[in-house]
Amino acid sequence: MSTWANLGLQDSASPLMEQLIFFHDHAMLILVMITVLVGYLMFMLFFNNYVNRFLLHGQLIEMIWTILPAIILLFIALPSLRLLYLLDEINEPSVTLKSIGHQWYWSYEYSDFNNIEFDSYMIPTNELSTDGFRLLDVDNRIVLPMNSQNRILVAAADVIHSWTIPALGVKVDGTPGRLNQTNFFINRPGLFYGQCSEICGANHSFMPIVIESVPVNYFIKWISSNNS
Repeated sequence: MSTWANLGLQDSASPLMEQLIFFHDHAMLILVMITVLVGYLMFMLFFNNYVNRFLLHGQLIEMIWTILPAIILLFIALPSLRLLYLLDEINEPSVTLKSIGHQWYWSYEYSDFNNIEFDSYMIPTNELSTDGFRLLDVDNRIVLPMNSQNRILVAAADVIHSWTIPALGVKVDGTPGRLNQTNFFINRPGLFYGQCSEICGANHSFMPIVIESVPVNYFIKWISSNNS
C-alpha cells in the first residue's frame, strides 16, 4: 500500500505490475529528454542575437521535427501495445474468485470450492484496531494463494463499480448485467489494499478491497475450515 511521501508507484506484487512500472519509467525518460531539449532550445532562442534576414523557409528542419516525433511515438506505442495484450491475456487459472459490487460493500464467491460466499464491509473508524488502516481495512479479507494464477470475475448489482488493486496492476470495471474478467499472479505473501475507483455515489471511494496472499498450503487449510 502507499505510505507517507511515496511519490512513485507502489511496490509491485505481480509480474504484470512490474511491466507497468517499467513502461512508466520508459515513458517518463522519453518525456524528460523531450522537456530538456525543448527547454534548452527555448532558452537559447531567448538569449541569442542571431538574425537571418533572408530566411524564408527551412525544409530540412521541417522534415526533422515531423519525422523525429513520429519515431519517438513508435518507441512509446510498441511497448504500450505489447503490455496491453499481456494484460488482456487469460491463462489457465488455479482459483476463480467472483466479486459483486454493491453500494457500499463487495460480495465474494469462491465458486470452485462448494460456493464459499461472504460480504466484505469497510471497518468503521471507531471500531478499528490500533494496527488497522482507516478507510482501507475490511471485516472479511479475500484469501488467495501466492505463486498461482488467479482469475477474478467482476460484476455489479446496482451501479458501476471498479475492483482495483494498485500493487497487482489490476483494475476491472463491474457493470450491472455484464461479467468482466481478468487474471493476476501474486508473487509474494502480504496484504494488498485497493478501493473502488469509480465516482458514482456518496462515500463510493470507501469500498475497500483487501487481499491476503498466503502460501498454497495455508490457502487449502483456509478453504477446508470454511467448508466444514
